[in-house]
Amino acid sequence: LYPGHIPTSPLQKALLAAGSACMALCDPYRHDMVAVLGETTGCLALPNLRDKMKNHPEGYRILQERPRIRLSTLDVGRLRGLPDGTLGREYVRFLEDNKVSPDTRMPPKFVDDEELAYVIQRYREVHDLMHTLLGMPTNMLGEVVVKWFEAVQTGLPMCVLGAAFGPIRLSARKLQVLATELVPWAIRSGRNASCILNFYYEQRWEQPVESLREEIGIFPPP
Repeated sequence: LYPGHIPTSPLQKALLAAGSACMALCDPYRHDMVAVLGETTGCLALPNLRDKMKNHPEGYRILQERPRIRLSTLDVGRLRGLPDGTLGREYVRFLEDNKVSPDTRMPPKFVDDEELAYVIQRYREVHDLMHTLLGMPTNMLGEVVVKWFEAVQTGLPMCVLGAAFGPIRLSARKLQVLATELVPWAIRSGRNASCILNFYYEQRWEQPVESLREEIGIFPPP
């Protein structure tokens, strides 16, 4: 259906989902296992996200043009030179401070629909932008908060599992902050926000983060 696609039966998907879930719970930083889990369990959530994009002018244009967020498509030097507080400047700052790269996002393999494969690819590539907009680092606490927001936003079982089981690795102090401040804020923001896949972030690099948060419907971080 697309380069790299691996056809699988429902039984094979179930076995892949179970195995990848176990591996991801043992090591949440196994991004390959998290990716497989997302693809093999997203059969209901991905069509819903695709329909939201099709019914939104900016989201529909993204589906038609299929933009990619990769180092090869980013002018990092220009983004680094943008004023502080703009999406592009803060996104590059996030990548550099946390030593992450958009190129680490795996291409889909097990999604049996070419358009839905792009939807999950797009979700993966805007994940770091969600960290930027939510003001969350890539440590376990930050990842759990972002997963709560994404679980409410996308309905992807992978996000729900990450939100539910990620906290077991946190200290008592961080759990208290998570439960009393961060999770309630992430849930409220997820419910209030427009679909995060309906924003053409590549054309909004010069927009202030605060302005984009307000447009999307994300409440200011606590």
